[in-house]
Amino acid sequence: MVETKLLKYNSNDVAAAGEILRGGGIVGIPTETVYGLAANAFDGATVAKIFKAKGRPQDNPLIVHVCDMAQVEQVVSFIPEAAFALAERFWPGPLSIIMPKSSRIPDEVSCGLDTVAVRMPSHKAALDIIRAAGVPLAAPSANLSGSPSPTTAQHVIDDMSGKADAILDGGSCDVGVESTVVSLVGDKPRLLRPGGISVEQLESVLGEIEIDSAVLAELSPGQKAASPGMKYKHYSPKCRVIIVKGSFDNFRRFVKNKKKSAALCFDGEGEKLGIPFIEIGREHDSSAQAHLLFEALRELDAMGVSTAYARCPDTDGVGLAVINRLLRAAAFTVIDVDGAAIIGLTGPTGSGKSTVAKYLTEKYGAAHIDCDLIAREIMQKNSPVLFQLAEVFGEDIIKPDGELDRGLLASRAFATKEGTKRLNSITHPIITSKALAKVKDFTLEGKTAVLLDAAAIFESKIDKLCAFTVVVTAPEETRLDRIMFRDSISREKALQRMNAQLSNAEYEAKADVVIHNYAPFDLGAETHKIIDRLKEIKP
Repeated sequence: MVETKLLKYNSNDVAAAGEILRGGGIVGIPTETVYGLAANAFDGATVAKIFKAKGRPQDNPLIVHVCDMAQVEQVVSFIPEAAFALAERFWPGPLSIIMPKSSRIPDEVSCGLDTVAVRMPSHKAALDIIRAAGVPLAAPSANLSGSPSPTTAQHVIDDMSGKADAILDGGSCDVGVESTVVSLVGDKPRLLRPGGISVEQLESVLGEIEIDSAVLAELSPGQKAASPGMKYKHYSPKCRVIIVKGSFDNFRRFVKNKKKSAALCFDGEGEKLGIPFIEIGREHDSSAQAHLLFEALRELDAMGVSTAYARCPDTDGVGLAVINRLLRAAAFTVIDVDGAAIIGLTGPTGSGKSTVAKYLTEKYGAAHIDCDLIAREIMQKNSPVLFQLAEVFGEDIIKPDGELDRGLLASRAFATKEGTKRLNSITHPIITSKALAKVKDFTLEGKTAVLLDAAAIFESKIDKLCAFTVVVTAPEETRLDRIMFRDSISREKALQRMNAQLSNAEYEAKADVVIHNYAPFDLGAETHKIIDRLKEIKP
């Protein structure tokens, strides 16, 4: 741990920051976008300190900040004509341009790429610090990797005190999201990260530009990140973030009874929701939303909620930058409340939830998604998931024929809570993504309700995606008889399976609706509870 000096924006402290940077230190500095954690861009060993302080993955490249065009010439090997045109229009400002790097840029900055992103910030303090340092500065956002980016000096102090050599307070950031990143390497200009300079503004200078698929989607497995902010889950508070598309009325109905949850919503909406909320600007004012977004994501942690439901912003103008950051904060989890209502269906083994599912699909036309089947599908022979699991649990979990040895995986994954957690961290996001894709397909088919059937619905947090959850229960003796008959196993083995799950009481405590699937209860009358609840969501 280092002693972090807290500096103000004045000539003496700017000079002190410059001296620290020249001497191989790292400094938190303000820019118009977010605060950056800066180091001498020509000094690979010093730049490595940034990765260590942030806990940043080693294949996530940095942006180099300059104060004039003379420094650009030191950083890149060639300046395309398009770069001069962009610089004339948008520099100083929130635009980073990817160009071929010079030999002076170490691999620690470019992460092995032969290109480098360069920008000239418009914040006066940032420019003064770069001049005082006398060298270009490599500077990612000054936060712990994966957490919301800092837009005030206090945010940097919270994350980097004891890690950075100094932090200079230059006030709050004007833009609020990181710079736009455009690549000029290749046949066509390509937008890699949206920011304060919109696509429309870029096109006014460059003509048509390509928008990289990673702007609104995850990188493909093995695809290398060409820009910061492309590859990893970013900008996320400790609570889970879920993006919600759809009308405000449907959003309000969806979040109405959500426990330990909060909403990120637009101005004037919060008081109508009935749960804690943070407003992030008017509905169609994307610049205001960008300015307030990261502050709001940090405030969520102070609220102590487990889940935040974020209203989906527009995607035009700076709105593309807002949705880009939200998608990564949410790990690309998006639900559409104007589409089919998702009903979480679960219950202890032997309770008869498959009977309830069949009744609802046949009687009321609900669609049915079995998450256990999805889990088996993603772990089929030679699937990418198998290789991820093998890296964690040992290569021998894959049999010589390429099939998964399920018994061996189970013995290792469920031996400890940490093992179970690591298994779930690999499989649950993929299962969730595939389940949501199926929900979208059913919505297009005209289905109004989809049963999301998952044994571990609460443990996997899939319940957070659901309009409401249904637990099917039955007495233990009834369940024992059903399991023994269904699976042709002994009473002892049936009890082992039952004891590995939550108890009836634990399931019922977490449920929104409880279905009693045993005599003397009538199954038709019980399942009508689901229909009644659905009418509240889809009136």
